[in-house]
Parts: sequence; structure tokens; C-alpha cells
Amino acid sequence: MGDTGRRTTPPSVRQEPTPMPRLAFYALAVCVLSVAAAVVSFVQGSWLGIVWVLLAGVSSNMAWYYVRRSRGRGRSVTG
Repeated sequence: MGDTGRRTTPPSVRQEPTPMPRLAFYALAVCVLSVAAAVVSFVQGSWLGIVWVLLAGVSSNMAWYYVRRSRGRGRSVTG
């Protein structure tokens, strides 16, 4: 019938990869440093290394969250 104005094929737009967000970078740095601190603590015979391992787990989850959040932000329709 008539033209509805809709495109049948999506436009080919190249999207540049976004750089790692700053908070994800900081969380990754904290994760690496806390793993190093855990290793040093365990080598010295201190059980305080457990706290460093837990901190490494939390910071790695934060880094993963912020990376995934920044990737999904470009595709978000609502904002």
C-alpha cells in the first residue's frame, strides 16, 4: 500500500569501543593490590590475608559491574 517510513534494514553504523570507565579501572587496581597484599600476608604467616582476599572479590565484582554497565549504556533506550 503506502510507505510507512520505516526502514527494513538497520543502518550500518560502526560503533567505536568505549574506553574502560574510571571506576572500573580503580576497582581493578584495588583488586590487583589486594591480591598482592593477600599473598604477602599469607607468606608471612598472617591470617589477615583472608580480609585481603575478600576485598579482592568485592573489588573484582565492582570492576565487572562497571564494565558491563558502561557497555550496556550505549544500547539503553530510556537513558
